[in-house]
Amino acid sequence: MQEISTQVIEEIVRKVIEEQMGKAAQDHNRQVDPSGIISIQAKKVQPAPFDTGKPGDQVAITDILSLEESPRLGAGIMELKDTSFEWLLTYDEVTYIIEGTLEILIEGRKVVGNAGDVIFIPKGSKIHFSTPHHTRFLYVAYPANWSENA
Repeated sequence: MQEISTQVIEEIVRKVIEEQMGKAAQDHNRQVDPSGIISIQAKKVQPAPFDTGKPGDQVAITDILSLEESPRLGAGIMELKDTSFEWLLTYDEVTYIIEGTLEILIEGRKVVGNAGDVIFIPKGSKIHFSTPHHTRFLYVAYPANWSENA
């Protein structure tokens, strides 16, 4: 049996995640106008489980726009429950907290956002996404193919 390198495995996993996120983007209760305007009922979006690599993390995420629909800006819904995980942003992100509390931990400091708040996270930030209980938020990322570089 031929050995498979870690790099090949990572590429396969990324492609599977991207495919699943792309399919999820098409499944939302949405209206697409011939002009290209898309309306999505965010309350009905059900994010899919996301493996942070840390056992016990409760994270779910799904893109709500495909790269074909929005090749420049990515957008999706993410949920965290009693979780904190490290992440390096290779893209700019604007986050709108829909419900709960989102904590961004960076260099020993904590930026807290509650329902209705907006947080901007610049490219290159090494952070921990965290929540003391539960949070659901909309993220908008530039560039749209954020997951290819994550």
